[in-house]
Amino acid sequence: MQESALSSEFQTASVLSCKYDDPVQALRHDLHDELSIVESLIQENLDSEYVARIVQIGEYIFSAGGKRLRPILTIACACLFGPTGRHHLNFAAAIEFIHTTTLLHDDVVDSSSQRRGRPTANLLWDNKSSILVGDFFFARAFQLMVDTRSLAALAVIAESSVTISEAEVMQLAWQHDITISEDDYFRIINGKTACLFAAAAQVGALIAGASESESQAAFRFGRALGISFQIRDDVLDFDGCKLSLGKDLGDDFRDRKMTLPMIRAMQAASTEEQDFWKRTIAEGQQHEGDFEYVRFLLKSRGHLEQVQEEAVAWSEKAKRELENLPPHPLRDRLEWLADFSAIRQN
Repeated sequence: MQESALSSEFQTASVLSCKYDDPVQALRHDLHDELSIVESLIQENLDSEYVARIVQIGEYIFSAGGKRLRPILTIACACLFGPTGRHHLNFAAAIEFIHTTTLLHDDVVDSSSQRRGRPTANLLWDNKSSILVGDFFFARAFQLMVDTRSLAALAVIAESSVTISEAEVMQLAWQHDITISEDDYFRIINGKTACLFAAAAQVGALIAGASESESQAAFRFGRALGISFQIRDDVLDFDGCKLSLGKDLGDDFRDRKMTLPMIRAMQAASTEEQDFWKRTIAEGQQHEGDFEYVRFLLKSRGHLEQVQEEAVAWSEKAKRELENLPPHPLRDRLEWLADFSAIRQN
């Protein structure tokens, strides 16, 4: 979308803010033209001349929709700095490919059967296909990025890819371990979630000519936003709505994933409660009613409330970093997104 078009759109920004229920919808409206190009880039790069299964799985995964938050961050942060050409769109599509790769791989590692309210690819096809098609998407991402010839932006994504991979292995190493610390938890979510948010925002700024200090502020904004999103996810798994989430409540507990609410509960656990956590998480012996007991513990002891406050604190950090970026109606949208990250229902 050209700068003049953006200016025209935002003459009615206050009206649009009322029109949409959340900032993601508003940003998708604001950036409709550029997001349409990103979707076209994704569709073009799903193609495989010889392997129909790549196309089948790709079309199935991307047809599920999703928020497209990472491409939105790349485009919005680029637009803060004025006319950008087309290179930021290549990076936006590439980042969505990388994100989709992590989803395919995670579903295999976690033996998941549902994502976004639909059967997972590994359930409909098989684990091997999901892993290998994910690898194909990852390769496509780097093809898209190399075409821009932006070494600085490519270095950001390469570093982010390393961090994601490390976090995946770290999470596997801590799987079912009730001695995990909060520091280790934050290292994991920084790698699995926040670093790609951070890279998406920073790359957008870099491509558009931001200074070093501005690109670092964009990085910190994306990182804080991603951490807020992940902590809110942790809360929603115990206190959300199945219809909104598109999955069952308690999946993290049943999968024995050590999330922040459970870590906080274990830190304050009585001897009896420690035995409960050892049985259900470390040993994997879960009985009917265990999840309801966990929800009671987390709510009655104030752990969910404390963790929710942590999500809000990270959203406030994200908003403070936005103050270091150029004033723009899109910056206001991103501030709304930061607030929304800590209170959303899906």
